[in-house]
Order: sequence, then structure tokens, then C-alpha cells
Amino acid sequence: MKNGITKVAVGDVADLVPLMLAYCEFYEVEPGQERLGELSVALIANPSEGVQLIARGEDGTPVGFATVYWTWQTLSASRAGVMNDLFVTPEARAAGWADALIEACAEECRARDITSLVWQTALDNSRAQAVYERVGAVAERWLDYSLDVTRRTDGQLPGS
Repeated sequence: MKNGITKVAVGDVADLVPLMLAYCEFYEVEPGQERLGELSVALIANPSEGVQLIARGEDGTPVGFATVYWTWQTLSASRAGVMNDLFVTPEARAAGWADALIEACAEECRARDITSLVWQTALDNSRAQAVYERVGAVAERWLDYSLDVTRRTDGQLPGS
């Protein structure tokens, strides 16, 4: 890929994980270094699930990453790429890396005949929202829910 952005390979994981940890820190979660590395290795081994991209400055320093997962959307009866992660280091922000990573994600979608790239951000992340609007993305109005499936909806542990 162009502009210092490449698909993550096994040799990139050691450089990628600190970026992923910084991203998780921003969202105040701690999945752990080992689990993040395992996620990256799993995607490398099975690109039909998704792809990670890493951005590197001219000197090879990692400055950002994006993760896209492949899925289907019933409402459009088409495949979609879900950009689950987009992160640029604070010192590399405002240099076009976020735009370039989004375009690289779009290129990955086009290469798979995927018709849309979708993502979400925190409601108060106005800096990211400005980037998304600049690249031509349109804000949707959906309310996100999540369910911890390690517990049943009646509060009991599975199997009890």
C-alpha cells in the first residue's frame, strides 16, 4: 500500500501492540498485551475475518493503525467492512494519517467487492468526528447496545 501504510504481518505485531494498547487506554479498557497480540496473529492467519493496517512514518516509526472486520448488512443486502479501530499517535496527528488509514481501509473493501465501510466513535470524540466528516463520511443515528454473553439474560451463568 502507499503512503507508509501496509497490511500487518507477523513481523509487525511487536510494533502494532503498543499502538493498540494506547488506543485501548484512550477508551479506558485494558484487554492486555498478550490478548491484543493474539488478536493480530489470528487476523493474519485468517484474513477472511478482517485485516489490520499499520502506518509508519518515513523513518519506519509506527504512527497509527486501523482494523477492519468483514460482515454482511441485511438492510443493504451487501457486504460491509467494519472499521472497528482507527488510531494515530498524538505526535503524528494532523499530518493526514487518519485520512490515509481510512482510504486504505476503503481500498481493502473495494478489493473484496465490499460496498460500504462503516464505523462508530464515542459521542464526545469531536476530533475524530471532524476527520470523518472531512473524508466524506455521513453520521448515522443508531443507538448501540452490547450484551455480555458470559451471563444469560436472566443474570445466571451459562449452564446453571
